[in-house]
Amino acid sequence: MFAYFRTIAPVTQQNRPSELRFPYNQRLLLPLWRAVNFDQGEYAGAPEQGAQWNRGAYLVEGLGHCSACHTGRNALGGSIADKRLGGAMIPMQDWYAPPLGSGDSAADIGQLLKAGVSARGAVFGPMADVVAGSLQHASDADIGAMAAYLTTLPVAAPARAVLVVPGAQAMLRQGAELYKAQCAECHGADGKGAAGAYPSLEASRAVGAANPVNAIRMVLNGGYPPSTHGNPRPYGMPPFGPTLSDAEVAAVVSHLRTSWGHHGGTLSAVDVSRLRGVPID
Repeated sequence: MFAYFRTIAPVTQQNRPSELRFPYNQRLLLPLWRAVNFDQGEYAGAPEQGAQWNRGAYLVEGLGHCSACHTGRNALGGSIADKRLGGAMIPMQDWYAPPLGSGDSAADIGQLLKAGVSARGAVFGPMADVVAGSLQHASDADIGAMAAYLTTLPVAAPARAVLVVPGAQAMLRQGAELYKAQCAECHGADGKGAAGAYPSLEASRAVGAANPVNAIRMVLNGGYPPSTHGNPRPYGMPPFGPTLSDAEVAAVVSHLRTSWGHHGGTLSAVDVSRLRGVPID
């Protein structure tokens, strides 16, 4: 990077005042934050794990800074050690970064990181930008190393089964009808989708996750996986926010979250309304 910057002609640019709100614009507080939340050191590695595992651990924990999104944070914005890579809401973006301990095979993880799609699903939201702008250009060896490391992370516990109350049965029937009319043509009546085209909802962790944010936003806003070398013409999903009410979106997502072995539980129209006005990017 230093060598590259030296090839760029210098420009005259006055420093601009910080646009951060108080107290984040107080630089004098940074040493205190570092004392509480930062441990200085170098990556030591684990020789007993082998070269590939250590390469993957370095890329995930260091260069890839995956914990910036996938690790929970405390009230001061510091990473919580016992929630490392265990999934978290991404600050200011209203997307949920899922746990990286997935239990998926190294092949599926590698394909998802490199192409943006796999048999288990597709990347979307901020992760689509990561794949499009970075990971698709990584070498196969580095992707393989990251996948090898990620397969050794503790598998996140599945969402706890939620009892569907009798009053929700009418909503679930409505959701099933909406799914049949709006979704089944692509994702299939059984939710299995079509490999390489339409993600499997049966296998999707986003559908059955304890946090429903991603599933709601995909139904509201639709979207595309990234265009990559491994998937140059991705299939997109249309937005249903303009045609479905908050109650209808809640019904269809609730249907998904209680079908095909998922135990995510039901939603309400209020859960959807909170996300309807969230910026897409």
